Parts: sequence; C-alpha cells; structure tokens
Amino acid sequence: MDFGIRRPDLTDTIPLKLFFADVSRISPGFQVSIVSDLRLADYFSLRFLPGITFGQRRLYFYRNDTVLDTKVEVESSFLDFPLVVKYKSKRVNNYAPYFIGGFNVRYDLARRKVDDQDIDVKLKPFDIYFEIGFGIDYYLKYFKFSTELKLSTGLMNVLDTGAGDLQYVESIDRLNSYLVMLCFHFE
Repeated sequence: MDFGIRRPDLTDTIPLKLFFADVSRISPGFQVSIVSDLRLADYFSLRFLPGITFGQRRLYFYRNDTVLDTKVEVESSFLDFPLVVKYKSKRVNNYAPYFIGGFNVRYDLARRKVDDQDIDVKLKPFDIYFEIGFGIDYYLKYFKFSTELKLSTGLMNVLDTGAGDLQYVESIDRLNSYLVMLCFHFE
C-alpha cells in the first residue's frame, strides 16, 4: 500500500513555516475475498471479488524539506467491490495465463484512526480504483489455483481538505492511493 502525493505550489509562502509530506516506503497488507466468475465467451469472463483489505501506510512530514517533524500512521480497512474482465489464453497442459482489467470501489472503514495521534489528517472514506494485472491459472485435480499480480490506482483525491491540522493538510495538494497486490485464488 502506498500514497501518491502531489504538493501545492509553494512559491508565495514563507519558507520557515513549510511542511513537506512524503511517503518513504510501501507497507504490506492482507486481503480476503470471495471469487464470483461469469463466463462471457470462450476466453473472457466477468469477475466480481468482494472482500476486505487490511493495511497501513505512513505519511512523513518534514519541516523546511530536511528535518523530520512527525510521522502519521494511516490504518486502512477497505471494503472492496471490484468488477474486472478476465481474458485468458487457451489452456496448455494444466495452466493458462491471463490478463485482468477493471474498476474497484473501496470504502475505508478505519480512516478515523488517524485522529488518535498528535496531528489530525483526515481521509475521505470512498474511492474508485482502476485495476490492471496478469496471472496464471493452474488446473489441479480437485480445484483451480491462480497466482495474480495487479496494480490498483486510486482515481480520487482521498485527502479531506476541510478537516484536520491546516499546517499539515495544506502541505498536500492531492493524495491518491496505490496498491500493488500479489493474490492467490482457490476456485
């Protein structure tokens, strides 16, 4: 899990009061979902995988671009409602590679946990994600096992600019969510 940060144009502000937001590294998470698959054609299917995702991200705020001022841990518990199209190749022996693409609607249940810290940065709970990825279906004797790698990019600004400590909130112009997922499906 990661954030994409766009900083505002700070050319007209006083340099001594500037805060700069940054995300230094990605953090791992965990997801559990249910697979629903509707076959549209020989190699196409529509998939709905409702589930829940747990994770944590860290925002670092630097004063004057050099001195670390504070760290904010943002916990997330997403309710996921992805709808993706799967295009798979013809089965060769017991495996078939595939590509996926679609959209995911996520609602963050744990966004308020940021309030428990020294500073207050609020996030909007709702976001729409674009998802793209690839994987391989392995056909075993009693079930199908799939490995999948996908990128989920948030399309909306999740920073609530009307709430929180203004000195920190104003240091971020736009905040987007990014998720890179390694998924294992048992069907």
